[in-house]
Amino acid sequence: MDTTTKRGFLLAKGWIQAVILIFLFGFFVLGFLAYRTYTGEPPIPAKVADPNGRVLFTGTNIMAGQGIFLKNGLMEYGSIFGHGAYLGPDFTADYLHRAARMAIDYYNGLGSDQARAVTIANFKTNLYDSATDTLTFTAAQTNAFEGLQSYYHNFFAEPTTKNGLRPKAITDAADTRNLTAFFAWSAWCASALRPGLEYSYTNNWPPEPLVDNHPTADAVVWSVLSLITLLGGIGLLLAAFGRWNFLGWHGRERDKVTFRRPGDVALTPAQHACAWFFLVMTLLFLLQTLFGGATEHYRAELSNFFGIDLAQVIPFNIARTWHLQLAIFWVATGFLAAGIFLLPMIAGREPRGQHWLAYALLVALAVVVFGSLIGEFIGIHGWLRQAWEWFGSQGFEYLDLGRFWQILLTVGLFFGLP
Repeated sequence: MDTTTKRGFLLAKGWIQAVILIFLFGFFVLGFLAYRTYTGEPPIPAKVADPNGRVLFTGTNIMAGQGIFLKNGLMEYGSIFGHGAYLGPDFTADYLHRAARMAIDYYNGLGSDQARAVTIANFKTNLYDSATDTLTFTAAQTNAFEGLQSYYHNFFAEPTTKNGLRPKAITDAADTRNLTAFFAWSAWCASALRPGLEYSYTNNWPPEPLVDNHPTADAVVWSVLSLITLLGGIGLLLAAFGRWNFLGWHGRERDKVTFRRPGDVALTPAQHACAWFFLVMTLLFLLQTLFGGATEHYRAELSNFFGIDLAQVIPFNIARTWHLQLAIFWVATGFLAAGIFLLPMIAGREPRGQHWLAYALLVALAVVVFGSLIGEFIGIHGWLRQAWEWFGSQGFEYLDLGRFWQILLTVGLFFGLP
C-alpha cells in the first residue's frame, strides 16, 4: 500500500454539513429558550405583606433562602419546582400541600366544600402589584407561612440523621425563615395564575389537587412530542446511516480490515502516559459506583448502612453530590486521555516533550477532582462561610463544584483538545 496516499474520509461530506446545521439549530433553540426563560420568569417581589400591610418577608429574604438551599446542598437532597434529588421532598410541592391544608383548616367554619373553594381562590388569585412591587398574601396564606416556619426549622434542625441529612443541618432561625420564604415564593409561582392566562408561572407544576393545580394540556403535549422527536430522530438517523451507501461508511466496509498485534504497535511517550489517565479514570469510576450504591441504600434505610449511621459522616446530599461529580470527572479524564492518545495517530507525529505536558495535565486534573470533592464536603458543612460558592458547592444539580474548580476544569479540557 502506498503510505503517501492521503486516506479518504470514512464518512460522506454531507454528514459534516448536517452536523454543523444541527449544531447551529440546536444552539439557536437553546438561546431562544434561555431568552424566554429570563423574560418570562416570575417576579421576585420587593416585599410580601399580609392583608394589613405588615411585611412578612422581602425579595432579599427569598434570594437569601435560595442561597441557603444551594449552600447546604439541598438540591442534592430534595428538589424545588421538581428539579433536584428525590430522597427528600420537593419543597415547592411540600410547602404548597401543607399551606393548602392549613388554609382549608383556617376556613373550616365555612363548611368543607366552601373552605376548599375559598382555598383554591386564595392560591390561584394573583395578588402581585407590579406598580408597588408588592405581593399580598391572604389571611390564610399568612397563617400558613407563620406556621410553616416552625415546621421547617424543626425539620432542618433535627438532631438526628433520620431525614438523611447531617444532624442539626441548619439551626439558625433566621436561615430557616429565609428558607421558608423561598419555599413560599416557589409555591406562589406554582399556583398563582399568570396575568391574563389560565395557568401558573410554572404551567401548574408541581400538581396539587387541593389548589386545583393540574398539568396543562400544552405541557403534556409538548413533553410527549419532545420524546417522540428524540427517539424518532435517533431512529431515522441510524436507519439512514445503515441503509444507504452513498451516505458513507457502508461503501467502505467491504474493504479488508486487518489488525496488528498490540506488541507490534510502537507507542509514543505521551501515549504511554495515557495509561495513568486510564488508571485514574477507572478509580474514579469505582468511587462513583460505590457512592451510587450508598445513595441507593439511603432509599431503603435512612440512618442505617449495614449497621453504620453513614449520614453522620457522609449524609445523602454529599454522597449524591460526589456520585454525580465523579461521573463528570471520569468522563472528562477519558476524554483527555483519548485526545492525547489519538493525536499522534491523526497528526503522524508527536511534539517533543508532549508526555511531560500530559503528566502535568494529569496532576492538574487530580487537583481539580480532589480539591472540588473536599470543597463540596466542607462547603455543605458550612465551614467555608462566604467562599462556599467559589470553593465549595454551587449547589446546582450536575454543577455542584465551586466556580473556581469549574473554571480550572474548563481550562484543562481546552488544553486537552487535540
